[in-house]
Amino acid sequence: MLLPRHWEWLATQPGGASQALRRLVDEARRADGGQTDRKAAHERTYRFLSGLAGDFPGYEEAIRVLFAGEDQAFAGRMAAWPPDVRDYALALAQPNPKTEGS
Repeated sequence: MLLPRHWEWLATQPGGASQALRRLVDEARRADGGQTDRKAAHERTYRFLSGLAGDFPGYEEAIRVLFAGEDQAFAGRMAAWPPDVRDYALALAQPNPKTEGS
């Protein structure tokens, strides 16, 4: 929640509060270096796999390398899995997934 002093500062910014907030958000996203997007990709992939592939061979290892950011190892751990599950998980693991229905 923004405090009155925050609103006062925002009101003095060129373009007003809305434009100042957009600039601050854009700057924070650039400074983040994609970490937030990568973390979100790992989390959504984990949720998908934990619900569907928890009993698949190599599941634990696949999750470990997913969160370690080891893309090649992640794909390799899923090599024996059904192609539709593997391919969807690989798509979800991308920071900006291109999946059906998203």
